[in-house]
Amino acid sequence: MVGEQIILSVPSLEVVSHGAAEALIRERETGDLVAVRQDFTGAFSGRALLIFPHITGVQLARAVLGEELDGEELREMEQEALAETGNIILNGCLATMANMLKESLSMSLPEVVQGKGDDLFDVRGQVEAPGPVLFLYINFSVRNRDIRGYIAMLMNLPSILALKALVHDFIQRVMEDGEQHVS
Repeated sequence: MVGEQIILSVPSLEVVSHGAAEALIRERETGDLVAVRQDFTGAFSGRALLIFPHITGVQLARAVLGEELDGEELREMEQEALAETGNIILNGCLATMANMLKESLSMSLPEVVQGKGDDLFDVRGQVEAPGPVLFLYINFSVRNRDIRGYIAMLMNLPSILALKALVHDFIQRVMEDGEQHVS
């Protein structure tokens, strides 16, 4: 999409409370944020967020749309470019997880939201209390640009437990396959 190689760092991963995820974002990012949000359902369910500092989102949109666009043209197409980019990244991440775990997931259409960390993790309208957040921090590097972002997955406790069981089964399969190759 950007016509350049994208380098991703090894993600750091934490499972934190909803409030701790909001605090983590507030500590790391003082300015406005932009996020692509998609809900997913299947063997485990929740909401995935691809979060960028607003300026990074603009840089990513410029990388996707091209340098020749002026400010007004860029602003008009920015949200659409971010939604499509977020859709590709989040679908790629979740589809890879689902394939490795031998499960399937369905994804909603992407939605671009802006605001502070608290706004992005807003779960008003949900019946249950906010669940844990699987929080990944990834550095993105696109053609000498410092484009960094976060992937957060908001899941309730039953979904976290289902994911944990699926990961356990995956590890068992990998270990069994390894033992068969050694024998």
